[in-house]
Amino acid sequence: MGAMKLELRCPQSVDGIALDPEPDWNFDALLAELNSLEMKLNTSANVPAHFTKSRLRDFSNEKSDDKCPRPFVMRVFEDEMMDSESDGEDNQRLVPVKRFNCDKHYLSDDSDDELALEFQSYLMGEVGLVESALCELTYEHQVDTKENIRSKISALEADLMGETEKSASALTRVEKYREARWEIERKLDTQYQRKIAEALDNHLTAVQRDHELRSQIEERKIRSDAAYEEAKRKEKALQEEKIRQEKARAESEARLRAEEAKRVALEVERREAKEAAEREANETAAKVAAGVAQEAAAGRQLDANSGMSNESKNPQSEGNVLRAAESALLLEQGRLQKLQQIEESNQALRLTHNKDFSSYERHIARLIRQISGTKEIVREKSREIVKIFNDPLCPQSISIAAFAKKVVSRCESPNTDAFACGYVIVLVMSQVPHAMDLLLAEFHRVCTYTVPKHIIYSKSAFESKEAYYKAIGYRETEGKIESIEDHLRRLESYMKLYGAVIQTEVQGVQNIHGLKEGWAWIARFLNTMPANRYTAVALNAFLQMAGFALFRKYKSQFMKVLSIISNNFLEALKAREESGLRATIAEIQAYMEDKEFLKEPEGRALQGSLLSSVMVPEPDYHNSYSRPQPNKYF
Repeated sequence: MGAMKLELRCPQSVDGIALDPEPDWNFDALLAELNSLEMKLNTSANVPAHFTKSRLRDFSNEKSDDKCPRPFVMRVFEDEMMDSESDGEDNQRLVPVKRFNCDKHYLSDDSDDELALEFQSYLMGEVGLVESALCELTYEHQVDTKENIRSKISALEADLMGETEKSASALTRVEKYREARWEIERKLDTQYQRKIAEALDNHLTAVQRDHELRSQIEERKIRSDAAYEEAKRKEKALQEEKIRQEKARAESEARLRAEEAKRVALEVERREAKEAAEREANETAAKVAAGVAQEAAAGRQLDANSGMSNESKNPQSEGNVLRAAESALLLEQGRLQKLQQIEESNQALRLTHNKDFSSYERHIARLIRQISGTKEIVREKSREIVKIFNDPLCPQSISIAAFAKKVVSRCESPNTDAFACGYVIVLVMSQVPHAMDLLLAEFHRVCTYTVPKHIIYSKSAFESKEAYYKAIGYRETEGKIESIEDHLRRLESYMKLYGAVIQTEVQGVQNIHGLKEGWAWIARFLNTMPANRYTAVALNAFLQMAGFALFRKYKSQFMKVLSIISNNFLEALKAREESGLRATIAEIQAYMEDKEFLKEPEGRALQGSLLSSVMVPEPDYHNSYSRPQPNKYF
């Protein structure tokens, strides 16, 4: 709503002050004039109270001012005018009426404009062109001023809002910072409390540990005192027991002397029986030597290429019951004597030490049963067996004799891994070489064909057939001699293990009874053994186990041996026409015709890799077992 023009008919001057502004005044000059007018009116006593103001107008002369006061509104009501007229009449003062343009100061947009319009007919009248133009200019100037004032107010409000937002943002950041600092302080406080708790816990733990240590010291002291008292009590009891034993010993001396005399008598009888057995063995050896000498005189000459001793193959006289090479018999006799000496020495050790060594023997038997065809097990069992040999608590002669007996008896169990046993035997004997003779003596005792030696039945030499069967290796069970099939089965097992020992080759380890002895065995066998069912089984088992290694070493010489077997031994077997020989003859013939000696036997190589690359004794192994303890029994 536009500003309303007011027109008052007032005197042209009051107290010398012109009431009509100059036409060329600007707004600032007009304001200054109005201010001075108000000051003068306030100071003048003749000015009516309606025009008196308590303070001056405060309009800013510059456009950059921040505050703009509310526009001046002057309203004149009819009753006031009437009062003024009545007062003028009373005072008899006439004030000439002249138009007073107040458009410049009328800035209010309040609802009082309507009331002011009601009095327009009384306040305004017709004006001229100049006054109208001045009025328009004044109105435009007022509008511009209002807009400037409003824009300044808007800018101030925007700045105030920006500052408010900045303040709120700053307060938010301060609050967040305060919360962050509070959280950090809380964490530090928690950490500090945790450290305090840990320190307290450590202190309490240390205190508790100290208390426990003191308690343990007290307990040990108590136990020590109790042990001391117990020792004193036991010592007293021991003294009493010694006194009692002395009394008992004094009482039993007579009985012991009687038992000693009885034992001496039994020892004399045993010695006499031993001497009789030795005399009988010497007589038998003399007979065998005489027979062998006759065979050697009538035998063929040595084969220069094969190196075999072509000893006599002619039938023996009825007085000779043995067929064997003289050198083989001498070796057998020496080994058996050594084994007999060891057994006697072991018996004396058991009586002297009054100690049971059966636990060591059982341990050795258990280790032998656990042997299998893997490199780890072979190496482990070999080391454990040698460790038992060097155990100072058990005489070496006892452990070696137990090993020889147990490893040979292993052949009697089914599914025996002969090659794995051969590896263990070679590794053990490389550390304890003097034990090989005892092992071969056990082989000769259970199987005469490991010599090789064949015993011929003679009524003058044997009291009965049963005595002959026992002499060649048959076993008696519950008064009955075992069947020929059971005997041949054991014979084949013994020969397979013997052949496995001969053919075993380990790099870095010397086989004391190796391929050289195997070549001598097959030469002696073909020169002295008759062709029968026993010798056929022994030869077939030996070839199955050692033929591959013998061929690799002797090549053409071994082929000559196979030719002799084919032309002589097999022909002699076929001439016997025994039903039990057919299967063995077929196996030997198939071995040579199919050239199975060119194929490595199954199980010869240990699982994982060849023994030559993994079974070389390690430095600590050699250092431990390369210097066996001296033994007075060898």
